Parts: sequence; C-alpha cells; structure tokens
Amino acid sequence: MFREMRRNKQLLSREAAEKILREGDFGVLALSGDDGYNYAVPISYAYADGKIFFHSAKVGHKLDAIRNNEKVSFCVVDRHETVAEEFTTYFSSAIAFGRIKIIEDDSDPDKLRGLELLADKYSSTASPARRAKELARLSALVVPVMTIEHLTGKAARELVKRGEFDN
Repeated sequence: MFREMRRNKQLLSREAAEKILREGDFGVLALSGDDGYNYAVPISYAYADGKIFFHSAKVGHKLDAIRNNEKVSFCVVDRHETVAEEFTTYFSSAIAFGRIKIIEDDSDPDKLRGLELLADKYSSTASPARRAKELARLSALVVPVMTIEHLTGKAARELVKRGEFDN
C-alpha cells in the first residue's frame, strides 16, 4: 500500500522517526485542497501513542479539505544544515501518512487530551491559572486527530554513517 523508501540506507528506525515527531517544533500537514490542488499548511502539533493532535478554528480551508478527504500526510523536519562545500544538506525528517478526523464534541476525551498535549508542549511554563483559562476555550475549537498508518524517517547519509541515529 505504501511505497518503500528508495534510498533505504537513509531510512531511520520507527523509534527514531517517532523521536522526530515528539521533539519537532512544527510540521506541514498535506491535504487534498480545492479544485484538485494540494494544500499544505504549516501547523503546530503534539504527538502521542501513534496519533498527531492539532487544533483549529471551527471553519476554514483546512477543515473543508479534511471533510472532503480524510487521507493526509504530515512532515516534520527535525534538522537542516546547509553544507555548501559538499553541495548538500544534512537533514533528518519524518513523514507520517494516515487518516484524520475532526473532533468537535467537547465530551470526547481526545479533544481535551489533544489540547492538554499541545499546552504541555508549547506552554509548559504557563501558570496553572493561564492554562486553565486557555483550556476553558475548549468549545471554541476543534481538534483534528491524525491516526498514523505509515511512518518513515530519513536522514542524510552522512549523519547515518556517523552513527547519529539508531537504526
């Protein structure tokens, strides 16, 4: 169903790809957009237990695209270093493929869990009062949740050769 990576010597282990997902600052969510155009949107996220959690306003292009096609991909670039003298870049990245659903119901435990994971990741130093205030906005948001069906990680061969990743 999913293609094998052509340059499999650069393929990272599942654990290394999951580490990239856990530690990445943001990623790019790729969707089927309007009129056959792909739509890729940079977005903050949180990863846990094979799922990627996002947050969103209740309307917009992203949600329309999800409602039209639940199949998506999500890419996180963990490292990127230009090495001009070698005409290359040293990079590591992960790409997840899966299906996404929009959680609108405030009573769905994944909705609060997703927002808590996002708050933990991006606002871990916020005061408990500030955190409670933000989480109280639960009904103003939806939480798209992507269930990963296939995950790959890839790194520059130079980084793999240096043993910077456990494969």
